Amino acid sequence: MTLIYKNKILLYSFIFILGLISSYSLPPYNFFFLNFFSYPFFLLVLLNYSKFKVRSFIIGWMFGFGYFISNLYWITNSLTFEDTFKPLIPFALVLIPLFLGLFYGLSTLTFSFLNPKRNFLSILILSTSLSIFEYIRSFVFGGFPWNLISFSFVNHLEFIQLLSITGTYAFNSIIILLFLLPTILFFNYKKNFKISIFLLSLLLFFTNYFIGYLNLKNYELNENKDLGFVIKIISPNFNIDRYFINENPRKLISELIDISDPNRQYETLFILPEGILSNIYFEDLKKFKNLFSNNFSKKHKIILGMNIYENQKIYNSLLVLDNELNVLEKYYKNKLVPFGEFLPFEKTLSNFGFKKITQGYQSFSADMTRDPIKLNNYNFIPLICYEVIYSGQINKSKKYYDFILNISEDGWFGNSIGPYQHFSHSVFRSIEEGKPLIRSSNNGISAFVNPKGQVINNNLTTDKGFIEIKSFKKSNKTIFSSQGNKIFFYFLSIYISLIFFFKIRGNS
Repeated sequence: MTLIYKNKILLYSFIFILGLISSYSLPPYNFFFLNFFSYPFFLLVLLNYSKFKVRSFIIGWMFGFGYFISNLYWITNSLTFEDTFKPLIPFALVLIPLFLGLFYGLSTLTFSFLNPKRNFLSILILSTSLSIFEYIRSFVFGGFPWNLISFSFVNHLEFIQLLSITGTYAFNSIIILLFLLPTILFFNYKKNFKISIFLLSLLLFFTNYFIGYLNLKNYELNENKDLGFVIKIISPNFNIDRYFINENPRKLISELIDISDPNRQYETLFILPEGILSNIYFEDLKKFKNLFSNNFSKKHKIILGMNIYENQKIYNSLLVLDNELNVLEKYYKNKLVPFGEFLPFEKTLSNFGFKKITQGYQSFSADMTRDPIKLNNYNFIPLICYEVIYSGQINKSKKYYDFILNISEDGWFGNSIGPYQHFSHSVFRSIEEGKPLIRSSNNGISAFVNPKGQVINNNLTTDKGFIEIKSFKKSNKTIFSSQGNKIFFYFLSIYISLIFFFKIRGNS
């Protein structure tokens, strides 16, 4: 370590590698235990330079850069579909992780201003600082709450049942504190104190696990409620390249019908992914009305993502249609993807030949409302694509609903880890809200997730077909669903109070 401390290149390379190691704790790898190594060493290095503000900032920045460049490389795949964007790939590969790494740099800079010592207080300060800036990252400039370190536990459902109380951001603060706790072993505390902290941590860890286990077991006792109709989640697995060659829509629609396998006798709700016919607008779809009316019956409803041109604006929409293509319900996407669905500073950048990554030149417009959609006596909260990643923001109207409905197109991620990361948010939302989640994705993971985050059935990224749902189990309303992200600030006030307490005690 002495050699690393003396050489800046070795120091920043070591920190970069620590961030890289932490990235493998995320889906689909889920090696969460790696953080019990990377986070303590991150703090130990930081403590060695905490008196130097610029150095502290760069240490955090390099850790964040290593963390994000490894787990967000798939973003560049979206730039491979048109020659215009291909020269931007090296810049996107490096600049996006560098930007997101700034939030880690600001965390460590804040840490350095509080004059931390080699004691438990330093753990508390860093976990609080990281938690705050990860929360800020989730909202500033539209927000991008992707790959918070808490997602490393997505496969351990017993442990993450706590989300129903805390929500993602408060849970994230707990996880950061947990990963930093082993640093105590390197502090100048008595052996008995270290053992006590270690045993207390284990006790809390397994207590939470045991409570989560009982929670899941008790939920299994709930009775299945018959829907009274069938829900079919469709996974077309259409190669996204097909949209860029303007393939005949009739062929695509016929394939969708074949995959959906409609039975005219059964009342069925067919759920198709986002933008599955993105090379045409809804008005164009009406030209193929006979395909729908000849294959679907009046007992059928169809949900699909379509582009709608209305009042000289384009909307990425979720439509509920009957077999005659009459619109029964519609929802316009609220959260648009920067550069993917709209071009920031469009008037200026368009002069240099830039456009949004998706088809067409005009940016999509965002809507502001999201009300539950009522279908067959059940209410569905509609979410399009990455709208599912925003904890505490999915039920804006605070109206009652029964299901979370998410349609997505994950083909932009390519054959990468992106679809698995995207799906992990669905698991977190279902537990937070205490609601079943239905997800239809083209080139991604389609699934039915129960209110405890258990995947009842799923089609993976390479699967083509459908999932049938005929019944579900209800769950009680969660604390988080009523309190939302206010819970994070409750936790934050506790952390800050403890910091002041230990500061005052240390100075007295």
